[in-house]
Amino acid sequence: MKKLTALILALTCVLALAGCVGNGGDVDAKPVIYLYPEEETQVSVKLDYSGRLTAAYPAYEDGWTVTARPDGTLIDPDTGREYYCLFWEGIADGEHDLSSGFVVPGEETAAFLEEALAAQGLTEKEANEFIIYWLPGMERNPYNLISFQQERYTENAVLTIDPAPDSVLRVFMAWKGLDTPVEVEPQILKGFTRTGFTVVEWGGTEVT
Repeated sequence: MKKLTALILALTCVLALAGCVGNGGDVDAKPVIYLYPEEETQVSVKLDYSGRLTAAYPAYEDGWTVTARPDGTLIDPDTGREYYCLFWEGIADGEHDLSSGFVVPGEETAAFLEEALAAQGLTEKEANEFIIYWLPGMERNPYNLISFQQERYTENAVLTIDPAPDSVLRVFMAWKGLDTPVEVEPQILKGFTRTGFTVVEWGGTEVT
């Protein structure tokens, strides 16, 4: 009886802790930032995030400072360590907007993302990394409601970059798994032209 009581108490604690996770909002997962200067340049990047930052790599203290090369390679000027992107994650304060978007059968998710990401300006390599990260959680669902966040995301996660880039592309996907399709206003995706020093970011969140 004592063992049973202890087990029930332990399960209660686990459930209570599980209920606390994510109560502050949806997780803005794996935004990664690529820097493509026209010549090797020392670049500083600061993130003003309306939420709680939960992870970053390299470590985010008062921002990131890296030496960026035209091929996207990033070098820590203090340690010489090499990176291919800047990474962060956080728990958003606000809600994501799913009022417009696309309802896609789970088995068609990869093909849809290939087309949608290309339309917004990601390279095949960038899109490949995006799809590899998100596809496993999406393709098993009967359907997915997918909405690419635009002003709402960029206003809640403001990037300050010095020197200022010539072109910036930020692709952030909010999505929700569905058992049955729903009606949603179709979303218009904007194209992108890379000019000069280009900054690219992608990320996403599963809306629960």
